Amino acid sequence: MLRRSLLQMSRSDRIKDAVSTMPVSSGIVARFVAGESLDDVIDVSRRLVDDGRLVSLDHLGEDTLDQEQADATVQAYLTLLARLAEEGLAPGAEVSVKLSAVGQALGADGGRLALDNARKICQGAMNAGTTVTLDMEDHTTTDSTLSILRELRQDFPDTGAVVQAYLHRTEDDCRELAYAGSRVRLCKGAYKEPEQVAFQNRREVDLSYVRCLKVLMAGSGYPMVATHDPTLIAIAGALATRNGRDSGSFEYQMLYGVRPDEQRRLAAGGAKMRVYIPYGEQWYGYLMRRLAERPANLTFFARSLLTKG
Repeated sequence: MLRRSLLQMSRSDRIKDAVSTMPVSSGIVARFVAGESLDDVIDVSRRLVDDGRLVSLDHLGEDTLDQEQADATVQAYLTLLARLAEEGLAPGAEVSVKLSAVGQALGADGGRLALDNARKICQGAMNAGTTVTLDMEDHTTTDSTLSILRELRQDFPDTGAVVQAYLHRTEDDCRELAYAGSRVRLCKGAYKEPEQVAFQNRREVDLSYVRCLKVLMAGSGYPMVATHDPTLIAIAGALATRNGRDSGSFEYQMLYGVRPDEQRRLAAGGAKMRVYIPYGEQWYGYLMRRLAERPANLTFFARSLLTKG
């Protein structure tokens, strides 16, 4: 019932207007989304990069319904990348792309359209002097996304992958991806998945995360440790030391607005710390869909607001 209500709210402009003007809701938006405009995200990126952190920028837009919308998303990324180069921010910034936003779900030719569009963005990133990471979405898109990743890496070998620890398959995916030059972001996973394909218990997810982390840290690739969990952060550091990794051979990643004090602590200690920053006019739908996918996130967001460190 809660999930259905949240999804209905995500499609309501009237509720968006009401929510965005409420003080608490405005705080949620400003805390977790950089803003609606290109200038907004450039300003936030500059502040974080100047503070010693790296950034990964996500132009919000999912569930693309037609090719025109996909084309607009591609152009938004190309404009963003050009601006990052112009502002001198490209060395500290990359972009994250959801293939659903560039046509992956548009019928039988969706995969080919998403590949072509992702290729344009990767070329734009190369021209700007930075990289692209392909975000992972629900389990039904995993094979398609990894297939597109393999195609892209033929011409753009530094294209980043994302794997989700709560899926049963992910430890095997990590083994396949832990090769030299392979950038792999390991996250827990945020979608509501059936028990046939995903661990449902938090402890099982955490144990899977550690198993996957062991594979990535022992491999020849570049692990990107996406977690806010202090225990998993400590384990990642210990595994890096055990495998003889220096601080430049992996990085930590956290969401914009979550545990900023810990982000600064890691960066100040010499670790590479990247902040994932969503922005764009579709922030409302993005935020509500994230809550709808896992309503327990309501507690997470509320706790984050109360505990700003």
